[in-house]
Amino acid sequence: MSRRRMHLAAHFPGVNNTTVWADPESRSQIEFSSFEHLARTAERGLFDFFFLAEGLRLREHKGRIHDLDVVGRPESITVLSALAGVTEHLGLAATVNTTFNEPFELARRFATLDHLSGGRAAWNVVTSSDAFTGENFRRGGFLDRADRYTRAAEFLEAARELWGSWTPDGVTRPFAHRGRHFDIAGEFTVPRPPQGNPVVIQAGDSDEGREFAASAADVVFARHSSLEEGRAFYADVKRRLAKYGRTPDDLKIMPGIGVVLGDTAAEAQEKAAEIRRQQTSPQTALLTLEQIWGVDLSSYDPDGPLPDIDPVVDPALTQGRTRRGDTVAIAEKWAALSREKGLSIRQTVIEAGGRQLLIGTPDAVATELDDFVQREAADGFVLVPHLTPGGLDEFVDDVVPRLQERGAFRTAYRGTTLRSHLGLPDPVRKG
Repeated sequence: MSRRRMHLAAHFPGVNNTTVWADPESRSQIEFSSFEHLARTAERGLFDFFFLAEGLRLREHKGRIHDLDVVGRPESITVLSALAGVTEHLGLAATVNTTFNEPFELARRFATLDHLSGGRAAWNVVTSSDAFTGENFRRGGFLDRADRYTRAAEFLEAARELWGSWTPDGVTRPFAHRGRHFDIAGEFTVPRPPQGNPVVIQAGDSDEGREFAASAADVVFARHSSLEEGRAFYADVKRRLAKYGRTPDDLKIMPGIGVVLGDTAAEAQEKAAEIRRQQTSPQTALLTLEQIWGVDLSSYDPDGPLPDIDPVVDPALTQGRTRRGDTVAIAEKWAALSREKGLSIRQTVIEAGGRQLLIGTPDAVATELDDFVQREAADGFVLVPHLTPGGLDEFVDDVVPRLQERGAFRTAYRGTTLRSHLGLPDPVRKG
């Protein structure tokens, strides 16, 4: 059995409390030099792509601007278009919402990015049923929550029809899409993208999100907390592909992770503990718990026990933020963890509420990453550093060479497009 090689991507930090802004090495989240530094580092490490999140409104908590939100996050496709000029191989992935955009305009922007980059564009398809965010747009909160994936699926279908309306030899044909959400017709103004279709990424752990990924996505940006959870997610999503005429290799599953390195295991653990303390201040701990319990917990001591009350579904407490899922089940899980280990509110949030973190020496981290891939818990990883923009430097310098030595990661780019980096098939052109 041949050894499975992993895929790697870089997430630009600056979202939620992952980024440690108080660190002396932390820099701007909007100056182009920050984006350029991280992108060049990722390309030096032979990563598949560079990934940008999206922010459509400043979030609020209890009627005030969210303490952990980031003011001044620029528009992703504009940033990636600039990065196309300072990189040669790195894929460029933008998160763009299907709820508050239109297929023609968005297909045009991604086709343009694909041309400018020579076939390196990717679209992280996200949805929103949040009327609070929708207040920034003409149609506001018009979309029912139940409709968000049906609109996203039709949006993506329409975009692919637009990209496919040009033949590979440069002949344009009229398009017409008639559906529940979109009724559009005309001629697409941008020639066929070099990749045929830009790579489609999807993030979502719900059943409908998994089904959407199996039917339409090329990459899943996942979130696992253990090898066992990763294997279960991987098997579930991959088995769904067959009903859509797809093979397991047609979809790459890449959980987001953070990495903390040290010369010894003890040093790495000490560094990780300090990073987690910086990421989870007492105020952050209470805020995080309030998002799950749905009630004002400002009277509680962050260094005291968890509240002995049932959670309340109260979406008005925090606005503009994706819900964490079944908050009652999460609250029960966190309370059990707190009781079992005798953890305070802050300690519980640090242990249970953060993104998966791999901690250890470069050798140990390389081994663990490789193990996830070989045991089919992932096809690769999206690295989420805690520093802007130098948080990836150590990983590229110390871990990537060890992955290469064991044959777990590429030693050179073999193709020119993001599809070639990911080993994805060319899209089937209809008509």
